[in-house]
Amino acid sequence: MSLANIQNIKAEKPQGTVGLRTAMKIMERWGASRDQMGRILRVSGSSLARAKAGNETIGLDNDQLDRISYVLNIHAALRLIFDNPDNVYGFVNLPNNNAFFNGRRPLDVISDGSFAALYETFRRIDGLRGAMW
Repeated sequence: MSLANIQNIKAEKPQGTVGLRTAMKIMERWGASRDQMGRILRVSGSSLARAKAGNETIGLDNDQLDRISYVLNIHAALRLIFDNPDNVYGFVNLPNNNAFFNGRRPLDVISDGSFAALYETFRRIDGLRGAMW
């Protein structure tokens, strides 16, 4: 690994911690429990507490960063679809009869901790915006 790659890794860590804190704030608005957040992001409760305190950098692996990215992208898609904050933050708590969700709430689906469930939930929500880009 070159020195430039090592410097890039060090530079990305604080950004990952900021992303973690942002994802946590979004999920709090969704009504997610600390346990659900931990399963969705594959982050320990102690790391979530340290991130919330905001006084240190949290070491995150690529899987955790990808999970944070999907939470942020789900939120971005919902903001594009809905103008009303109640819908932006409430959508994930509504039963969804789409074949993938089978009447379950999107938050319950992603709370199982499966990366595939998080990806598919993002894909289904992102698909709702159609040609809005």
